Amino acid sequence: MRIFYIFFNRILLIKMIFLFYIISIHLIKAQRILTVGGNNWTVAVPSITEAGTNYTGTYESVTNQILLSASVPLLLSSGKVSVRYESNPTWNSNLILHARRTGDGTTVCVLCSITGGTAYQTVTTTDIELFRIVAVLALASYSNIPIQLQLTGVSVTIPAATYNSRMVFTISAL
Repeated sequence: MRIFYIFFNRILLIKMIFLFYIISIHLIKAQRILTVGGNNWTVAVPSITEAGTNYTGTYESVTNQILLSASVPLLLSSGKVSVRYESNPTWNSNLILHARRTGDGTTVCVLCSITGGTAYQTVTTTDIELFRIVAVLALASYSNIPIQLQLTGVSVTIPAATYNSRMVFTISAL
């Protein structure tokens, strides 16, 4: 009887290890997906026609300048969308970029939620959290999440040149 008991305990242990392995592999392979769309934004800075005048200093893109599509897998999972900029190839540090989410986009997930990011946030060269997506009972998949950009710091004291930057969006676990 004792041998029978030990044999079934080992089988149970092996089954539990196998089940843990399968679940772990599934969780590792479950990926968050982010797709970025939209157009390049060229800021139209008006000419200065009067001596001693400065630029208005703040410029905004259209409300859907960038459109994001994001998927967060698994039950009771979540993800955060972060943003940063990269000089492409040159950028003046007095020019400040801001980004905000102007809508929720579209989803078929009833109990999923998207929060944060509706106020302008300063975009730097390091990732900052823009908003979060939470999946409750299913895959949270959002499409056409609109992002608006803002540029501040435009001044006559900045050397005349063409400045470009690239916005980099990432999605990760909380």
